[in-house]
Amino acid sequence: MMKSLISLFLFLMLFTACASAQQTAMTGKLAPKPLYRDPVYDGAADPTIIWNQQEKKWFMFYTNRRANVKGLKGVTWVHGTPIGIAESSDGGATWKHVGTCNIPAPYTETQWAPDVIEHDGLYHMFLAYVPGIFNNWDHPRHIIHLTSKNLIDWKYISTLHLASNRVIDPSLMQLPDGSWRMWYNNEPDHKSDYYVDSNDLYHWKDKGKAIGDQPGEGPKVFRWKDTWWMIRDVWDGLAVYKSEDLISWERIPGNLLQKPGTGNDDKVKGHHCDVVVSNSRAYLFYFTHPGRRPSVPENDWRERRRSFIQVVELKYKDGRIVCNRNEPTYIDLQPPEDE
Repeated sequence: MMKSLISLFLFLMLFTACASAQQTAMTGKLAPKPLYRDPVYDGAADPTIIWNQQEKKWFMFYTNRRANVKGLKGVTWVHGTPIGIAESSDGGATWKHVGTCNIPAPYTETQWAPDVIEHDGLYHMFLAYVPGIFNNWDHPRHIIHLTSKNLIDWKYISTLHLASNRVIDPSLMQLPDGSWRMWYNNEPDHKSDYYVDSNDLYHWKDKGKAIGDQPGEGPKVFRWKDTWWMIRDVWDGLAVYKSEDLISWERIPGNLLQKPGTGNDDKVKGHHCDVVVSNSRAYLFYFTHPGRRPSVPENDWRERRRSFIQVVELKYKDGRIVCNRNEPTYIDLQPPEDE
C-alpha cells in the first residue's frame, strides 16, 4: 500500500512538472503564418524588431521590395523604396502596417536592412543605403548612421568609413564594458562579415574580418543561455556560430530553416533574420520567398518575388540552438526590463 502511494505521488509530481513546462512553452498568443505581409509592395524582408518606448508597442522595420510592380528590369525591384514599418500591440503575434521611415534626402533612393537600437533615450539606426536605383548588383552601397526620438522621423548623422564601398547588413551589440560593436557584410571579400568598435556610437574603428568561412550575409549577434551567438543567411538556411569573447567564432554544424516547412507561405528555406530575447525565451524572425519552389515557373515574376515575414521560437538543446518551424509558435514579447 505504501509503495503504491509513493508511486502515485511521484507520478503526480512528474505530471505536474510536465504540465507546467508545457504551459510555459505555450505562454503567449499563437502567431499566424505568415506573420506579416506588406500591403503595399508584397515584398517585406530583412526584419528587425525594437520596443517603441513612447508608443508602448513593438516596431518592426523591414526592407521594402517592390515585388508586385510590373516592368522592372533585372533587380530594379529590390531598389527604390524606403524602409517599411509595422507595429504590434499584442507581444509580437499580430502586426499592422504603419508606413515608412522618414529619412532625409539625399539618402532616399534605396534603403536596405537596418539595425535599430535605443541608448540613453535616443534611437539609433544603422542603415544600408544605395545611392541610386539599379538593375544589377554592381554599384556602391554604404552604411549610414541616423538618430530619432520617435522611430519614424530620422536625422542623418554620418556615413561610416568601412572596409569597402559595398557594405550592407549592420548588426549592433553593446559589449559588457559598455562599448559597442557592429558587424556588417563586406561584399567584395567573398561576402565575409567584418566588424567595427565604438565607445559612443558616433566614432568607429574598423577591426577587420570576423567571419569568412563561407559566403553569407545578414549577421545577427545576440546573447542567450550565457553564450554569444551569431546567425548568418548563407542562402541554404541560416548558419549558426557561437563565441565566448565575441571575437573567435565556432561554426555549429547544420543550418536552421534549411529544410522547407509545411506552414502557409513557409514551404521554402528561411532567410535574413532578427532574434529577440525576451523573458529568457528567444524568437527568430525571418523572411521567405514562398514562390521560389520548383513548381513555380521562372517567368511567374510576381509569385517568385513576393516575400513574407515569419517567426519561430528558438530552443536550446545540448549546447546548440534548434527550432521547429512546423510547430505552433506562441509568442509573448515583453517590454525591456528597464521600462
